[in-house]
Amino acid sequence: MPISPADWTGAPAPSATLIEGRFIRLERLDPARHAEQLWQAFQGPGADPKLWDYLPYGPFAHDAFNEWLSNHAASSDPYFFTVIDRASGQAQGMLSLMSIVPAQGRIEIGHVSFGAPMQRSPKSTEAVYLLAKEAFDLGYRRLEWKCNNDNARSRQAAERLGFSFEGVFRQHMVAKGKNRDTAWFSILDSEWPTIGAGFERWLSEENQSGAGQRKTLAECRA
Repeated sequence: MPISPADWTGAPAPSATLIEGRFIRLERLDPARHAEQLWQAFQGPGADPKLWDYLPYGPFAHDAFNEWLSNHAASSDPYFFTVIDRASGQAQGMLSLMSIVPAQGRIEIGHVSFGAPMQRSPKSTEAVYLLAKEAFDLGYRRLEWKCNNDNARSRQAAERLGFSFEGVFRQHMVAKGKNRDTAWFSILDSEWPTIGAGFERWLSEENQSGAGQRKTLAECRA
């Protein structure tokens, strides 16, 4: 149940190192174990050529990528996880909890980078679900999703995942020498029970068969 503002005392900072799901598990980013597989997922044969288009960094040379991972693995904000495909044991993506404000109960899912084998699959949906559940289980009041307003894929993903569009911050930043207007989305703790139950129905064995989904995520929320 949502906590009344009158009773609000804050939420703890994230500290999980392993979060288990049905299709994937989230492991705290460890470059020694994950770097090479992530490099292959992001920039190896068959990699998504549009992966870096709207991220403020990348693509990378190999050594620069390893250094970038090492710097972020040591960070508590953003707090990075690697996405491990349970079937193959391979690292196929990464994402983070970030913009963490425990005193106000505000947190964001960001730095979402999914390799081609994860995209348009239950694995990508489950990765976001597991981090969203972790945030609300910790007691956060507001979960945010932000993206370049020109990034149609990210905007569509946010809406499919149940985030509500809140507006656009014009000229929010400069990234890679270009203006970035930033679209803001959110899920509130009062909305999470319905949205979380929809994720669970969509990810269930009943809904996910070898032939694909029976119901869409929006249908499962309804």
